[in-house]
Amino acid sequence: MTTAGSHSIREFQEAYSRDGHLRGFRSACGFVTATWGLACPQCGARDLEEYPLPATGRIAAFTVQTVPAEEFLGEAPYAYLLVDLDGGGRISGWMSGGTDPWGVAIGAVVHLVGSARPGVKFALGPAEAPRA
Repeated sequence: MTTAGSHSIREFQEAYSRDGHLRGFRSACGFVTATWGLACPQCGARDLEEYPLPATGRIAAFTVQTVPAEEFLGEAPYAYLLVDLDGGGRISGWMSGGTDPWGVAIGAVVHLVGSARPGVKFALGPAEAPRA
């Protein structure tokens, strides 16, 4: 069992881009979270175990950023998202948009995509199946 205390927040963030997999935690009470922590926010248990999170979900909230942070120069406008992951957990991330906010909407399906930029990057639509 890998516990929440055995990884730093930075290690989790770097793994999103490096591995293309989301990781979170599950408590003994069944609560699933993508947020790094030392105790379950629902029951207070400290026995959080590392838990693989799905790479798909639905947009719960968003805002369109037109003035980017330094790390995102060349990406504006982009959407900063709050995503409810399929199967539990909620995570924040971003989605590039070129010159148009592309019809991003609450409830839209998104999937994880790799990025050289920091954070968790999503794209609209379900994940494509790998080609054989």
